[in-house]
Amino acid sequence: MDIAIVLYDRFTALDAIGPYEVLSRLPGARVRFVAEQAGPVRSDNGMLTVLAECSLKQAGHPEIVLVPGGPGEVVPRAGGAVLDWLREIHETSTWTTSVCTGSLILAAAGLLEGQPATTHWLAIEELARLGAEPRSERVVFAGKIVTAAGVSAGIDMALTFAARLAGDTVAQAIQLAIEYDPQPPFDAGSPAKAPAEVVALLRSRSRFEAEREEAAR
Repeated sequence: MDIAIVLYDRFTALDAIGPYEVLSRLPGARVRFVAEQAGPVRSDNGMLTVLAECSLKQAGHPEIVLVPGGPGEVVPRAGGAVLDWLREIHETSTWTTSVCTGSLILAAAGLLEGQPATTHWLAIEELARLGAEPRSERVVFAGKIVTAAGVSAGIDMALTFAARLAGDTVAQAIQLAIEYDPQPPFDAGSPAKAPAEVVALLRSRSRFEAEREEAAR
């Protein structure tokens, strides 16, 4: 089973690494990081570099494609090689997937038009603007397209895939192997649960970051 995780400059690390930890444990799976050009790719905080072992042109026709999110998604989403490759690969893939704002890239490629999908809660309005039908679920299936909500939801999506591909027992064994047993100290993992002041703080920081990135262009 050939699985390709697409990288681009300033992707969010857990969006890619979380699913990688699950999917790489599937029997017979080959998981590769790919990018427009082979080589090192920086995460969003600039402190982690992941090696894309091959370019998009060298990636062949993977059965599963996963697109992570991150602040750098605005660049591939604007057009170019990544969108062209996704449109082409989607014609032959078994599953085309995203985590967090990676769904905005899928939408920009025209793959989510009129389709239910999810993303990070701060990007829901943008997802709708790009033609998808936003859902608040953590993992959303729409035919062979699967989208996961923000960051950590990629692990949930990958475990769901593991169950579909290899059965519940294997998926549960993988979950146990990575000891995925969330017990967070706060019940603030969604805007519906977090205190209003926390939601407001994150929204204000998000606007600030967007304005700063726009000014830097």
